[in-house]
Amino acid sequence: MSDTAASKPMKGQTPLMRQYFSIKKQHPGTILLFRMGDFYETFGDDAREAHKALGITLTKRSNGAASDVALAGFPYHSLDTYLPKLVRAGYRVAICEQVEDPKTAKTIVRRDVVEIVTPGVALRDNLLTPKQSTFVAAVHVGRGSRADAGPIAGVAFADASTGEFKLAEVPEASLASFLASVAPAEILCIKSRIPAVQKAGFDRAIITPLDDWVFTADQARETLTSHFQTHSLKGFGVEEYALGQVAAGALLHYLTETQKGLLPHMQRLEAYESHAYMMLDRQTRRNLELVSSMHAGEEGSLVSIMDRTLTPMGGRMLRQWLVRPLRELAAIQKRQEAVRDLVASRSLRTNLRTLLRPIGDLERMVARACTGRASPRDISGLKEALLQIPPIREGLERASAHALDAIAHGLEPCPDVVELVSRALVDEPPAQLKDGGVIRSGYHAELDELRAISTGGKDWLARLQQTESERTGISSLKIGFNKVFGYYLEVTNAHKDKVPAAWIRKQTLVNAERYITQELKDYEEKILGAEDRLIQLEAVLFSEVRDHVASFASILQANAQLVATLDVLCSFAETAVEERHVCPEMHEGSELDIEDGRHPVVEHALPPGEPFIPNSVRMDADTEQILLVTGPNMAGKSVVLRQTGLIVLLAQVGAFVPAKQARIGLVDRIFTRVGASDNLAAGESTFLVEMNETANILNNASAKSLILLDEVGRGTSTFDGLSIAWAIVEYLHDTPRVAARTMFATHYHELNVLEDQLERVKSYRIQVQEHDGRVIFLRKMVPGGADHSYGIEVARMAGLPGPLLKRSRIILNELENKPPAPVPMAAEPQMNLFAPLAPAPAPAPGRSPAVPGLTSSEEDVLDGLRRLDVDMTTPLEALQRLAELQKKLSDT
Repeated sequence: MSDTAASKPMKGQTPLMRQYFSIKKQHPGTILLFRMGDFYETFGDDAREAHKALGITLTKRSNGAASDVALAGFPYHSLDTYLPKLVRAGYRVAICEQVEDPKTAKTIVRRDVVEIVTPGVALRDNLLTPKQSTFVAAVHVGRGSRADAGPIAGVAFADASTGEFKLAEVPEASLASFLASVAPAEILCIKSRIPAVQKAGFDRAIITPLDDWVFTADQARETLTSHFQTHSLKGFGVEEYALGQVAAGALLHYLTETQKGLLPHMQRLEAYESHAYMMLDRQTRRNLELVSSMHAGEEGSLVSIMDRTLTPMGGRMLRQWLVRPLRELAAIQKRQEAVRDLVASRSLRTNLRTLLRPIGDLERMVARACTGRASPRDISGLKEALLQIPPIREGLERASAHALDAIAHGLEPCPDVVELVSRALVDEPPAQLKDGGVIRSGYHAELDELRAISTGGKDWLARLQQTESERTGISSLKIGFNKVFGYYLEVTNAHKDKVPAAWIRKQTLVNAERYITQELKDYEEKILGAEDRLIQLEAVLFSEVRDHVASFASILQANAQLVATLDVLCSFAETAVEERHVCPEMHEGSELDIEDGRHPVVEHALPPGEPFIPNSVRMDADTEQILLVTGPNMAGKSVVLRQTGLIVLLAQVGAFVPAKQARIGLVDRIFTRVGASDNLAAGESTFLVEMNETANILNNASAKSLILLDEVGRGTSTFDGLSIAWAIVEYLHDTPRVAARTMFATHYHELNVLEDQLERVKSYRIQVQEHDGRVIFLRKMVPGGADHSYGIEVARMAGLPGPLLKRSRIILNELENKPPAPVPMAAEPQMNLFAPLAPAPAPAPGRSPAVPGLTSSEEDVLDGLRRLDVDMTTPLEALQRLAELQKKLSDT
């Protein structure tokens, strides 16, 4: 049977398969896990996909008169093992349960999908990472309210596991950067927008298309107002975001479909003011290794150094702050003030961190309580978190920072919740409700009575066994239980002649007989009835407690946000103390002055006893706008560039920075162009990727940006690359719109001449020292340009063969001391780029007479311009010739 045929109902199928295909039809685009007794089964195409993704056996099942259908499944208790594998492989998974007791079903057992789990929508703990958010985003592009505005992207994003739900609007050109800052695991859009979203989308996100009608204004407004039970959205402050509302409505519709309407914890919709945050594109996030390193996951990233948070929600907030630096001076200084207070008072910081440590994942526990998924330990954990709030508030009374004072006044202890949970639940409840023993004795009279019967019943059985054994003389008498006929008296064959006539024989074994009595059956009914009722009543009582806790969801979620904020601020302070970070002075100007700055990750990774060599960087839009940094490979150019970017970023996050002192003018964006990579799947070479990234910077940077360029132009020929690099420097210097503060690390030491030609360009070099034919890297950046790259020395360090290195030095010496030989053909001869241009030839006899009023030098310049063959001159040659003529004029 073909895959298509195996996915459709067919004539002659069994009732079970007709039921399966009917449910499957309602949930296209998912792998349907179909509960059959103790197994989850998949069929047809789903079975083949599950077989590949999970490595489970692929077999087949009879399908009545229709052809056999492919089958693959796993035990129901292994769901927590296999479900994460499917979701992480990018599949949407529909979980179909038996919603009817098979014992009472008259025909086929009723089944229905109870949950759809996707890469972006997950509430189960085993699908979530404690300190990482799991976002799903929706994108809707349209025209802005202004007639002259370009396309605008309405974007909404949510974390179903915490209830966070926000919307924003950004220019479509900035969509990629915005999505990079959110890092969604799944993106929703209409089918026709898939190519555009793929181009702008976050690398690891899957794209899920929805029907066009879901992305309409009326549908979105109806979905949102119905969920929040409001007449309008004015109370959320999102009325002006028409396109954002459409995206938010589509997103909420999708969440409602996947979670079967169980979203009571999503109680707020917030506007994400994108202008208040710095947007970092994918290249910058990758190159600065903010939340993951290029090679080792989180290890070796900035977050691995900065994360000293003690709560899961604090860890998630820290990651969001690092990828969304602030742009408003007042907001930055507010965070700095709080960190400064915590740094200054070790006792305050230590006390607060001690109180934060026992607090669990308040956000996700609240979400599970609202959706009926919370376990007894979740509810107990909520109580324990609330018990920490009064002492936290008391501790914050000693702080003077406004941000810390706001946290203290915002925290709500919720005494009603604490009192109820303390009274209702045992101190250390079991992990699952089914394990029993959840409700505290004394909380409910009937429950206590049922427990007494259940416990007393076992004592009664023990007494009965002893009494009957003594009465009958059957010393080996035992009382047992099985599911077939309940409690029984077991007598070995050696004593069966002592059995009283009133006993009723129920089962014969090889060496014994089993009997029942009327007295035993009466008490059995009482015991088993009490145990069943005990389980049911405890479940009802726990649900009542859970629902009461859920009614405080909005207060508990606000508490979670405040606790997370405090946790991050304490983490910043702890890092500042342990890593010797300082508070930077922030201002609105263009000055960027970092004294003895350090790379926080590299410094931490050095072997014990090896010091990190700090470097100072000073930039100013009016005097030192562009720093050209030259020096050999491995000397440390890239480290200086990256540490500058990280210091600026940390400063605008509100954290202290690794430096002796720093004065930093706000930047609106940080752009980086570092390293070499290709995109072969898209047909893009290394050089094309390099140029794409450079174009993105030049087209989107402003005079308030910070640009970090590392080796632009190295992916092509020397002359081409040098020409491009030269022109980029001039463009950044001469174009007011994009005259950003720039650090440009390069091997093209020929660019150092630009320091003399462009007033705001300054040359720096990474110092090296030659000793006994070896190069020692001093890692120090000093004024002036380098004149060697020392590439052969680096090749020696890498282990290239000695003869090869010797030959390389010979060739290098020849290239540096004489121009290449002319090409033996009629083509344009090669130039020695490094030799000075020949002086202009003397005027030919009979040339046109001199222009009246010009000096002889001016006439020579004019004649030089006449003789310049523009069509046969490269850009670099033209620049050099023009500089020579300009100098001749200035000398006159």
